[in-house]
Amino acid sequence: MNDIEQTTPQSTEAPQSPPRTEQTAAPAAVDEATPRLDLPEGALILLPTRNAVLFPGIVVPLALGRPQSIAGAQAAAQNDRPVGVLLQKDASVESPGPEHLHGVGTVAEILRYVTAPDGNHHLIARGTRRFRVLEFLPGYPYLVARVDEIGEAEVFSTEIAARMHQLKERAREAISLLPNVPPEIAGAVEQMQSPAALADFIANVSDLTPPEKQDLLETFEVGERLDKLLRYLAQQIEVLKLSKQIGEQTQESLSGRQREHILREQLRQIQKELGEGEDGQAEIVELRETIEKAGMPEEAEKQARKELKRLERMPEASAEHGMIRTYLDWLIELPWSKLSEERIDIAEARRILDEDHYGLPKVKQRILEYLAVRKLNPEGKSPILCFVGPPGVGKTSLGQSIARATGRKFVRLSLGGVHDEAEIRGHRRTYIGALPGNVIQSIRKAETRNPVMMLDEMDKLGQGFHGDPSAALLEVLDPEQNSTFRDNYLAVPFDLSRVMFIGTANVLDQIPSPLRDRMEVIELPGYTEEEKVEIAKRYLVKRRLEATGLTPEQAEVSDDAIRAIIRDYTREAGVRNLERELGAILHRVAMNIAEGKAERLTIEEKDLHAILGARRFESEVAMRTSVPGVATGLAWTPTGGDILFVEAARVPGNGKLILTGQLGDVMKESAQAALSLVKARASTLGIDPASFEKSDIHVHVPAGAIPKDGPSAGIAMFIALTSLLTGRTVKSDTAMTGEISLRGLVLPIGGVKNKVLAAVRAGITTVMLPERNQKDYEDVPEAAREAVRFVWVSTVDDAIQAALEPLPAETQQRPSGPSPMAASS
Repeated sequence: MNDIEQTTPQSTEAPQSPPRTEQTAAPAAVDEATPRLDLPEGALILLPTRNAVLFPGIVVPLALGRPQSIAGAQAAAQNDRPVGVLLQKDASVESPGPEHLHGVGTVAEILRYVTAPDGNHHLIARGTRRFRVLEFLPGYPYLVARVDEIGEAEVFSTEIAARMHQLKERAREAISLLPNVPPEIAGAVEQMQSPAALADFIANVSDLTPPEKQDLLETFEVGERLDKLLRYLAQQIEVLKLSKQIGEQTQESLSGRQREHILREQLRQIQKELGEGEDGQAEIVELRETIEKAGMPEEAEKQARKELKRLERMPEASAEHGMIRTYLDWLIELPWSKLSEERIDIAEARRILDEDHYGLPKVKQRILEYLAVRKLNPEGKSPILCFVGPPGVGKTSLGQSIARATGRKFVRLSLGGVHDEAEIRGHRRTYIGALPGNVIQSIRKAETRNPVMMLDEMDKLGQGFHGDPSAALLEVLDPEQNSTFRDNYLAVPFDLSRVMFIGTANVLDQIPSPLRDRMEVIELPGYTEEEKVEIAKRYLVKRRLEATGLTPEQAEVSDDAIRAIIRDYTREAGVRNLERELGAILHRVAMNIAEGKAERLTIEEKDLHAILGARRFESEVAMRTSVPGVATGLAWTPTGGDILFVEAARVPGNGKLILTGQLGDVMKESAQAALSLVKARASTLGIDPASFEKSDIHVHVPAGAIPKDGPSAGIAMFIALTSLLTGRTVKSDTAMTGEISLRGLVLPIGGVKNKVLAAVRAGITTVMLPERNQKDYEDVPEAAREAVRFVWVSTVDDAIQAALEPLPAETQQRPSGPSPMAASS
């Protein structure tokens, strides 16, 4: 225990014997090592309590928990001295000081010091008189204060006698309302003749709060104390009466429900004998007919009929009646046998895909192949498609186009942030408010058993203590298992094999591998500048005009303005921000037309600064690579490709490698490998090996607030270090990507398509890639191939020749023509 508290009911007499479960000791048995008290006259050892208020004449056991209180109680018991019991102002204070205690307490005589078998300490104390603290005395291992003890003046008058009589009446009334009150309490109240003792005793046994009891303790005048106690008792009696009334009403309500249930059962039997009760029977008959027409499988229909029989025997007032009725409604309304008429016309599907989306030829080709297989083998188990790509490239709208091309209903199920398995499989009916999972809810919403169901943001699935929703999706997306998918709420199998599932994700690696193995991944690359211009002209401007209430005759955005927005305001793989900026422009046009300033406006490139502000992106490659030690790399992000600058500097030191810029473990290892490779080739590169021991190398990747990781920056780090140590600058129009080995090989990487598109957006004209990535050349859009020159390298020597500018002396000696070490395309 951490406090001094009352542990048993109080009494007005000292107990004759301690509890049997405790080991007791007389005061003389207290720890003999406790020093003798040397307190000044009028001083008391104080025992602070959290909630216990002791009144004069009352005997209570107190639990000791604080070491300070135990020491003080032992010292007082050993020296046969009284203690002062004082209430804390704030019960949450663990080590109260003088400022945390009330100024009035009760002097207590220690009747017995008790040590329980579990090591806890207890006092059996009797209050004698009130005291007021005059000053606290420092220098003791427990609280000590000089006090002024306040005697009790017994005053008898007709007014006091009247108040005593009234107090006894209210005490009897309160005792009659309280359950399990010992009869001795009422007898003790009747026998008391002293007004002060009566007030203190009733205050002690009443259910008052500690502040209220402390208020009574601090009221020294007996008449005023009786008046306060009468007011407190009146409040307590009102509360007790209201509580008793509520309890009786609750009991009557329960009894009434039981009586109503019995009467309803009797009425039902009477109506059954008389052939009446058609309303309830009509509902049952209607449900039975609906179950027959629902076309359920045998197991589901058997379960529905079983629940219908339970519903028929159950009174409507029962809580389970509504639960069973809701369950039957779900079973009846599910499309067990309803199928949308599937019409697959490959030519029409091609037209719809071309109408809804610009570009994406390989993606469209794969979707058409998928539809062709569905047409030739409708009963076959087709693979489940998963569109992976940066935001804004049209993954969700592709699913809508597939639904339109096949004539199916389209439902979208967002999985972002889902962390509870029950959101996929549903809750069991034993839970209050249980419902089926989102899969079954979407099927019911579609009203057909073969919709196109898009599982959006599959890489954003969470995992909590309620289970793993990605594991629950394994059965949903497995063509071998989903024909008998069992939702926890339905508890009967539902056939999902006719549903066309399509998943979307930004990052493939964040989808659990068992789930990824059940899907065929189709990657959607970012768009080139020309593709974005066409998308904006065909779709985005038209959509934003409709959203703002404008017509094509009232507003127009020129091609140059669209290109400027793409180049200077929205560097992204998709077109989501492009549409947002077009919306901002058309909002300005709509305001001017609504104010009557113009009837038609054409937005040119020169107008963008006034509407969208200063350009957000600039070509800073030349500025970043104007000094040795800076290289331009290519990186992949969930939102598409991006350029990445690697800066290296040499400072005096003792050979340490300093890495900054929020680098991950893999990128840190790439930097260490690049430095080791430079050191190994120092003599070949014309670098003094001793210089490494006299200086520190600092590698920094700017934009330090953004975490970066991955091995593909190894070649950029090697080139940056080589540029720094040889004094040769990196070509400002060249960007590179690739992993390096300690043997000097340039190893292949992923995301070539997105990285090349990022280079095109940044104005790069030469892209240096690992030679073993030539297989990815076909994936690069034609427009990007024409915009940049590709240099394929297999070793770091090839990279040095292709990326670094020669020193002035070397420029004169270097033969004309391209380097034989670099293969270009």
